[in-house]
Formats: sequence, structure tokens, C-alpha cells
Amino acid sequence: MHCWDDAKNEANRAKHGIDFAAAVLVFEALTVEFEVADSLARYGEVRLNAFGTIADRLFLCVYTPRCGWRHIISLRRASKKEVQLYG
Repeated sequence: MHCWDDAKNEANRAKHGIDFAAAVLVFEALTVEFEVADSLARYGEVRLNAFGTIADRLFLCVYTPRCGWRHIISLRRASKKEVQLYG
């Protein structure tokens, strides 16, 4: 199950050109390569980085577990460095 903040989704869509609804594909299409804990502690919550493919392109989905759901925080195409490391 997935959830997100609508205002954050709008901001993500404006910045990265992709809707959080597409994050479901990262998880449901079994394309998740791995997850790594986010190293920044300033958020006050556990944030996970999941890498997976959508339409043959590597994407990064940042999320946090909330009430048994994946609360989507960000979704964007992976950077060149991330593709080299995780693609």
C-alpha cells in the first residue's frame, strides 16, 4: 500500500515531471533492485531509497514506512552516478 501528501506530489511533478502514482510501478512490477537507508538523520524518521525501473529507466523512490504503508516522499529519474552504481 502506498500513500503521499498531495501538495508534495504536485511539487514533485513540477520539479521532476512524474506523479507519485508511478512509484507503485517501482514496487509492484518487481523491479526493486535494493533499498538503502537514507544517511541523513535530520528528518526524524527512517527514509528508504528504493531503486527500480519504470519504462526501462532507473528511478529513485524515497519513502518512509507509516502505519504499515509506504509513504512516498520523492520520485525521480536516477542520476548518472546512481545509474552507474545501482543500474
